[in-house]
Amino acid sequence: MHSPGTKQIVNSYIRSTDLSKWRLKVKHGRQTWHYIDDDEEVKNWPQSIIEKYWIGLPLESKTLAKPRTAFEAAQNGFEFYKQLQASDGHWSGACEGPMFLLPGLIITMYITHIPIPEAWRIEIIRYLVNKANPVDGGWGLHIEHHSTVFGTALNYVVLRILGLDPDHPVMIKSRITLHKLGGAICAPTWGKFWLACLNVYDWEGLNPITPELWLLPHFVPFHPSRFWIHTRAVYLPMGYIYGLRLTAEVTPLIEQLRQELYVQPFDTINWSRARNNIAEVDLYTPHSKLLKFCNFILNIYEKSPYFLGLREVAIQESYELIKYEDENTDYIGVAAVNKIMHVICIYHEEGPDSESFKLAKERINDFMLAPEGMLMAGSDGAQVWDTAFTAIAVNEAGLADDPSNHQSMINALEFLDDAQIKKNPKDPERCYRDNTLGAWAFSTRQQGYFVTDCTGTSLEAVLNLQKKLGYTPDLISKERLCQAVDLLLSNQGVDGGFASYERTRGPKFLEWLNPAEIFGNIMIEYSYPECTCSVVTALNTFQKWYPDYRAAEIRQVSKKAITYLHNVQDENGGWYGSWGICYTYAAMFVMQCLEIFGETYENSEVIKKGCDFLISKQKDDGGWGESYKTCEAMTYIHHENSQVVNTAWAVLALMAGKYPNEEPIRRGIQLIASRQLPTGEWKQEAIEGTFNKNCAVRYPNYKYIFTIWALGKYAEIYNNPIFSWRKERMAKT
Repeated sequence: MHSPGTKQIVNSYIRSTDLSKWRLKVKHGRQTWHYIDDDEEVKNWPQSIIEKYWIGLPLESKTLAKPRTAFEAAQNGFEFYKQLQASDGHWSGACEGPMFLLPGLIITMYITHIPIPEAWRIEIIRYLVNKANPVDGGWGLHIEHHSTVFGTALNYVVLRILGLDPDHPVMIKSRITLHKLGGAICAPTWGKFWLACLNVYDWEGLNPITPELWLLPHFVPFHPSRFWIHTRAVYLPMGYIYGLRLTAEVTPLIEQLRQELYVQPFDTINWSRARNNIAEVDLYTPHSKLLKFCNFILNIYEKSPYFLGLREVAIQESYELIKYEDENTDYIGVAAVNKIMHVICIYHEEGPDSESFKLAKERINDFMLAPEGMLMAGSDGAQVWDTAFTAIAVNEAGLADDPSNHQSMINALEFLDDAQIKKNPKDPERCYRDNTLGAWAFSTRQQGYFVTDCTGTSLEAVLNLQKKLGYTPDLISKERLCQAVDLLLSNQGVDGGFASYERTRGPKFLEWLNPAEIFGNIMIEYSYPECTCSVVTALNTFQKWYPDYRAAEIRQVSKKAITYLHNVQDENGGWYGSWGICYTYAAMFVMQCLEIFGETYENSEVIKKGCDFLISKQKDDGGWGESYKTCEAMTYIHHENSQVVNTAWAVLALMAGKYPNEEPIRRGIQLIASRQLPTGEWKQEAIEGTFNKNCAVRYPNYKYIFTIWALGKYAEIYNNPIFSWRKERMAKT
């Protein structure tokens, strides 16, 4: 989905569907898009403002009075944004932006003979053409990235599968770029894997993805169960597919791709030499000496993997764990990558007519979105995350008591009530899962994975909705709130911080075994300032209303967490954010958290350094803007333009830290207000999120959540002064 105003067609020879025929179905947080070809059904099911907004069609939104104050700007913002709340109470949206997800899907559908709907075909082509690099025609790791072999080779394959001719101008341009970069032979491991699945790359050209690791005793430090959850979730089906060398049947298209993707004849390629051939433009984490040694040993084993009889046992073990994952997540999976790989595994193991394959196919649609064409998101949505943050922002901005917003907040509470996970996984020890009873996931209850910051933020939101407001019902009982608290308390790391899904299980040296050249810090869990602050803030909010429940433990956990937050501040005063871009994001979390414990600019050297760091990064127009390259480099890199989201994070941090000078905060607030449209909305700007150091992801609702929060908070703290729209006002987008 995307904000209105985004161009729908970049090239005149790329067509789109009739956008007025797209409809969004919503139930229990699940959101699926459908193309309605029947004119009568289209007439009987009118397109809603939510559907028009995300598709990019013109809206019939009213023009609001120009705000004179920050509070009026916040009111206007939520007046528009609450129109996007779905019927079940959540705000639709998703993590989108990575360019390696659609290739896995389309290759999987091609291999398993799943028909690609014509509307999907048209819109995926349109999306990829829209997202091609305007200069060289290639694709990168994400939508703002430079062209890479990984992105260009795989998305070239997608367009060929979807029917674009190799002589099409889009294909010629991208193929020239691919060949300049060295051809598909230089793809990183994930690229080599998908190309091997399609039979346009040889399995001999991959370093081993040995499924036998699952047969090791659990105490072995490199047992896959000790990996970070996303890494082990991907390693599992990868190992199954690699172990069996599953690959597509040769077709005329595959024969053509074998010639188009490389700079030399396919049958002359030395595949064993290609294993470690990674293009420089793709390489973020080079292979360590330890990994190279391990690959050498495993390559010897892979010459006769059935000799000891372990391969069959490893394949059986892998598939059993795949079944657990599917059943525990209602065939959604922890994320898009492992979910799509599971489809191949089920197709091979149980066949296309099996019930499991039908269920796996059905869930593909949960990941499909339609901005500037159709894309695949990294998860089945961000429903819980966005809704919980929205509820907190509306409360903090002073908007929740407005009678016109009451129903919106009640609906949000009803969704969070429905979305809380109400059971533990099946056989958690057997499938290396932690308990989940009382947790909230990132997206929906059905997805079923406990996430620390999602649980913390949802707990805080529920407490605000049920305890601070006089009109909401008590839907979530004390018992269920305590279940969430119990989970949070059990997940503190030895360093005092909190990781994303579970406590760190593996030793840090496992990072030396990182085989994914495109990502960093993916082998084990790490503590994060953002997750730590979400948890500690929620626990202390809970303690205000329930002071007798595990009070001593909450105090002890908070004390250790504060020490952790102090320790991870860098020498310049910043905190590195791993899930948002980047230093402004983390600063907001940390300073709001430490505010609870009375730390301010006047009494805390940590807060003083943090505020001074932010002030040093303010741009001339009064805003803040961080490039996604900040995350790669782990040092603050200015975006060429100020961003309303970065600016909102920065001013929220400064206000929480009690920065003594209002002027820089006021200038940031005026920039946010100056970018607001007469309808109350904000345009989509640069990408806001990040993961694994090197990949960026868009959170399209952030431009509403945090701007509204910042505007309302400023009005509360500074008595809502009248805006001064002078020449110094911020430049418009």
